[in-house]
Parts: sequence; structure tokens; C-alpha cells
Amino acid sequence: MSFRAAAAKQVRRRAVNPASPATSIPSRQFASPRQHSIFTRPRLTPLTNRRAFHYSRTFTSHVQQSGSNLFTAAVVCSIGIGGALLLSFVRGKQSGEDITPRDALLLELLDSDDEMAPTVPPGRPGTLTPEQEVKLRELWALTLKVFGVYESSQSMTDSAETTTTTATTTSEATESDSKKDKEKKRSRLNVFKRKDKNEKGTTDTDSTTASGTATPTDISTLSIADEDDKHGQTKDFKTALANSSPADLRRAFWAMVKHDHPDALLLRFLRARKWDVEKALVMMISTMHWRLEEMHVDDDIMRVGELGALEQTKSSDPKIKKLGVDFLAQMRMGKSFLHGTDKEGRPMCVVRVRLHKQGEQCEESLERFTVYTIETARMFLRPPVDTATVVFDMTDFSMANMDYAPVKFMIKCFEANYPESLGTVLVYKAPWVFNAIWSIIRGWLDPVVAGKVHFVKTPADLEQFVDRQQIPVELGGDEKWEYKYVEPAEGENEKMKDEAKKEELTSRRAGIVERYESEVLAWIQAGEAGEGLEETRRKRDAIAGDLRSNYWDLDPYIRARSWYERVGTLKEGGQVDFYPKEEKPTPVQQETTHEDLD
Repeated sequence: MSFRAAAAKQVRRRAVNPASPATSIPSRQFASPRQHSIFTRPRLTPLTNRRAFHYSRTFTSHVQQSGSNLFTAAVVCSIGIGGALLLSFVRGKQSGEDITPRDALLLELLDSDDEMAPTVPPGRPGTLTPEQEVKLRELWALTLKVFGVYESSQSMTDSAETTTTTATTTSEATESDSKKDKEKKRSRLNVFKRKDKNEKGTTDTDSTTASGTATPTDISTLSIADEDDKHGQTKDFKTALANSSPADLRRAFWAMVKHDHPDALLLRFLRARKWDVEKALVMMISTMHWRLEEMHVDDDIMRVGELGALEQTKSSDPKIKKLGVDFLAQMRMGKSFLHGTDKEGRPMCVVRVRLHKQGEQCEESLERFTVYTIETARMFLRPPVDTATVVFDMTDFSMANMDYAPVKFMIKCFEANYPESLGTVLVYKAPWVFNAIWSIIRGWLDPVVAGKVHFVKTPADLEQFVDRQQIPVELGGDEKWEYKYVEPAEGENEKMKDEAKKEELTSRRAGIVERYESEVLAWIQAGEAGEGLEETRRKRDAIAGDLRSNYWDLDPYIRARSWYERVGTLKEGGQVDFYPKEEKPTPVQQETTHEDLD
């Protein structure tokens, strides 16, 4: 709960129970001491009397000096009288009063002070501007059209007309008038209705979004300009529309949502494409194609996991055996791992570059390991933290460790398939030989991503981003922690064999997804009238909470357990514990004897 909501709740609680302490509003870091004093003082001080007197005196002085300044004087007088009245109300609460004047003042400040906004970054659920919310509605409308969930209202109307050709002239005239009335009320965004499950295919029609952007009659014509499409997403987008069914793309999307807020996932693509709805759609659908057809993220990499890789090492197929051996080799050496958080609360991924040798692992295994690490990192993200920090430990780096292919793949992952997931990149102890390499890599990076890269040479430099007690000793910090791989245990994925329970939870999730999609339609329709938006937002947020809870119930049945579960970092229900407290041994109480008493 945000500070604003918590404070408002406490104020209203005191209105019901006046005995509640006035100092129970939660504390918070403020932008200035002045703001802090407003909310931490339990009651108004005598200073209010002096200010009221000062304002009254100022008013008198102004009237005496000039008769042309009456407007200013009136304003100042109002402030003085208001302050005096406020003090009077605060000191003497009337019986039966619902909310005290002090509480009313607090509520007013809570509702009006922009600096009191929650610490959620902009462009996320709960912090959208009206313009950004319109963009999100537009993207949802196009997305659901691609998924085949909704179809054009006009095509449904045309179908209805076809089935009623035998109606009388009078009824036809009545229908025509009714249509005209509906057309006047129809929102620019209200172009989609729920598609009948028995229907196949949809008919595209021209429509206009609330922002004035024309919705294309043929979504397959959308594209990203060549200069902005270095990863070939337009091609993947068209391939996805041509070769993947709408149901498959929809399934890939909701599989990627996992425990996240569905709006938050769409907003990642919108922010990455600077709020261009059509470019965001192309990028998102190409990502679904990549997950579904190229990498098989959910149905292979995350489902097989580490225990599956161990079983692959025993395969008689040389290719499968090689994949398992190479994947586990990287896990066992700790080439990269997730541990700890930076000062912003972002989970950190440490990449020990010295452990990579070009050619030691096959390219496919390197890519699978990279996706596995990124996808696992998503398990540690919780609002308002939705990005991670990557620390490239360049200690003892040499040219034998340099390999451009996996670097290019990693760049594509973050820029094209996991947009807005990278918080900062720390290149630690890079030797001088890396300077020439960096000049090449920088040219491959999007300028926004390149701007997130920081070079740190010493533990003191690293301490600017990570608290020293949370920097492992290996990196020059104080945390006495080191990576030790724990082998997968036989039977740790036993729940994945329980098809009945998996089907039950999957079916339940499908129902929640349908509810969410229905609420999105209601939200789109509310957008046309410009009312009810807050109510639909609250409903979507509540359903998103159901999705999150359902995911963690379903997770053990669809995702193989990882090293992070085995060492207790990622716990049941999605709880995260990077820094477990050491359990102090319980002191043994010795039995008291007669000799002790003597």
C-alpha cells in the first residue's frame, strides 16, 4: 500500500474511532524538512497563532498604506482568518464530527501534493498520465484483435443484418435509427466486442482510436522503419501472423505474464518504443514469436531446467548430451548467477567473464543458459522494482575470454525480447585491453542502453551502486558469501508429473485471464464516455492480484526447480531471501542442582 493510501486509511479510521492515536500515519522520506514537519507533528503548534496574527497585521498595514491593494489584502485576510479558524477547530473538536479539521487538512494535502506520490516509477500501472493511459488502451485493443479474442463491432453488426433480411420495413427503419444513435455514442476505441467461441476468423474494419490514430484495416501491414529495426522485428512480426495461430500467440503472451501485472508487460513495450502503439505491437508480437517458435522459453528451457539438463547428460544422442553437459558446466562454475540487491533494490546478476572461454560450450547451450538466467531473474522482480542490475566482473580478463557471439545475443535479448528490464550495467575492473572491445560493443547498443553502462574500477566505486555489506568478498566487499552450486535432487520436480493438479490450476488461470480480458473491454468502453476509468482500473488491479497468486500456485507444476530454490533464495509462493539471517543457537539450560543452590 502506498504512503498516500495508508495515511488516508488512518485518517478515516480515526474518524470512526477518535481514540486512535494521531501519530499513526506511516513515516516516509520527504523531499524537504518542511514537508517532513507537516506530517510528523502530532498537532498544530502555537506557531499557527503567530502566523495568523502576522497575516492580520500584514492585512492592516496594507490597507493603511494603499487603497489600491484591496484584492491582495482580502486574500491575505482570508488566509489569516482560515488559520485562526483551523486552530480553533483543532483545539476543540465538536462531538459527532466525522473528520477533524486536522484530518481534513491532511487528506487535502495527501490528495494535492505531487511530491507525496508513491515511489513507483512513471509509466507503470498506477502512475500513468491520461495520455499514456490512452496509449495503453489502444495497444490492448490491437493486441486482443491479434489474439482473436475480440472482433470489430461493425463486422458483428453486418452479420446481424445478414440474418435479419426477412424483417419488415418498419423493423428495418427502427434498426437503422437505433444504429445511428449507437454510432453517435460509440467511442473511437470501442471497436472490439467479445468474439463468439463458435465463430472462426474475423473481419477487419476501419476504425479510429481515441488519440486520433487510425487503426489499420490489416494489422499485418504494420512495420518498424528499417533504421529502428536492427533486430529484424518486422520480419518476425509478419512471420508470427502468417504461421502462428491467434490462440498460440495469446497463450505465449499469458505465459510470459507469469506473476507480473498484464498492463505492466504491455507498458514495457510502449516505453521501449517511446509510446508508439503500432511499433510496440510489432515488437511485442515478434517477442511472442521468438519465445514460442525460436527459443521455446516456457515449454522447453524453463520446463526442462537443471534436473532435465542432468538427465540430458545421460542421453545417447550426442547433440542432446552436449546441450546438457554444457548447460550444467556453466551452472556449476557459476559463470553467471543472481545474488543480492543494489541500492535501488534491484536484483543483481554477476557475470564472471574470466570463466568463459570461446568454444568451450556450443552456441545453443550459451543461448539457453542466457535465457534461463534472464527468465529466472524475472522471478525476483516485485513492484516497484521491475529492472535488474548486471555486474560484469572483468577481474583477470584476457582476450581468450572475449566472444562476440554471446554478447550480441545478450544485447538482442535485452533490447528486443526483454525491453525495459535492464536497470544498470556495472563493468567492474575492466583492463586497458577492453577499451578497444568496448568501442565495438558500444556501437551495437541502443543509445539508451549504452547510457546505463558504468565503469567501476575499485570496491569504493562499486560502493556507489551497492552497499558495501552487500558486496561479496570476492568483489572486494564485506559480505561473506560465495557461489557454491548445489546439484539438482532426484524428485525435486515431482509436482510436474501431477497432470490433474496442473490442469486444475491451469483451468483456473484461464478463467482469471478471461475475466481480465473482459475487464479490459469494459475499460475500453469506459474510455469512450470518459467516466468509470478509476473503477475499471481497480477491478483490473484486483484481477491482476488473482493472476499473481494463481501463478505462484501453478509455478511448481510448469517450471523446473532451480538452484535458487535449493539454496533457499527463492521460496515457496515467490518469497525472496537473498540475505537469510543466521539462526542463533538456542542456549542450553542446565539443570539446577542442590550444589548450585549451596
